[in-house]
Amino acid sequence: MKTIFRKGVLLGLIIAVSIVACSSGDNGEDPPPPPVYHYYAYVANYNSNDVSAFNINATTGALTAIAGSPFAADEGPASLAVDPLGKFAYVAHYWSNTVSAFTINATTGALTAVAGSPFAVGGYATSIAFDKSGKFAYVAAVGNALDAPGIVSGFAINTSTGALTPLAGSPFAAGDLPSSIAVDPSGKFAYVANSESDDVSAYAINAATGALTAVAGSPFAADDGPSSLAVDPSGKFVYVVHYWTSTISAFVINATTGALTAIAGSPFAAENVSDSVAVDPSGKFAYVAIFEYVSAFAIDAATGSLTEIAGSPFATGGDSSYSVMADPSGKFAYVTNSGSSVSAFAINAATGALTAVAGSPFAAGDGVRGIATVRIKQ
Repeated sequence: MKTIFRKGVLLGLIIAVSIVACSSGDNGEDPPPPPVYHYYAYVANYNSNDVSAFNINATTGALTAIAGSPFAADEGPASLAVDPLGKFAYVAHYWSNTVSAFTINATTGALTAVAGSPFAVGGYATSIAFDKSGKFAYVAAVGNALDAPGIVSGFAINTSTGALTPLAGSPFAAGDLPSSIAVDPSGKFAYVANSESDDVSAYAINAATGALTAVAGSPFAADDGPSSLAVDPSGKFVYVVHYWTSTISAFVINATTGALTAIAGSPFAAENVSDSVAVDPSGKFAYVAIFEYVSAFAIDAATGSLTEIAGSPFATGGDSSYSVMADPSGKFAYVTNSGSSVSAFAINAATGALTAVAGSPFAAGDGVRGIATVRIKQ
């Protein structure tokens, strides 16, 4: 009896172990491989009317030109951005009053013009941004007529083809000489820096239609000559750099209304000729492109106030730095130099300090302006 009982127990254990193994999905099969990502950077070349495309080395941050680069675009590429889905790149053209649209090859990073591109904007396009769903695009533009107010042209994005269709009610009124546009991470609000009227226009985004409605109290006063703005990844703060005063205005976003309130201590001192601002994906650091340098600031997570990082500003090795952007991994920062190059830096995750990447700066087209980076999952 004891022998029979022990054999029964042993058989029961074997069956139990087999059931556990099957329920865990083991079955002797290897686990699925980790996802593979490609990192790309795209640069708008204002004078050569094209877009330079680069592979980003995920380990070193170095840039390598993609086969076929540069890709022809319309006249006067001023800035560019990649949609939140990582499928399409859009270029805002100042002189032709258009937006060019390209499909991104996920494997190679090469660009192919979307059918119907370029799309009319209705003004001198300066900047482009998207809602978080990737359904809507917004283009800040200077009015066509002399002394005409600025506008924001809104578009619905065909998520299959990348084609743009104007939204009902578009274009929407902005301030004088809008230079930069950004959408908060929630997709509820959009903000535009108006460089001539020295203020920031704020809009609520209709989630169903994409239409913009001015936020109560908008526009909000800023310092002299706003040239660029950025929203931090938490959606709590807006940072605006000022070309003429070399300062950074900082605002808290009301999460319910989208209204802006100046942060204590704002505006914060920056360096001469501040052109562009970006916040890294962690939300810990802000970077400002200035003449031949990039300034770095630590962001107080509670208040949004800025403190310049030790060692800042960091030399780019190029001339007339124009635009700054952190890559999606948060490991690297890139600065366009309006001559014909892109400077690359490794970001110290603890301090925010920048160290030049080997081989930097990297050659680009003529009159480099805006830059966008993207991570695409294979």
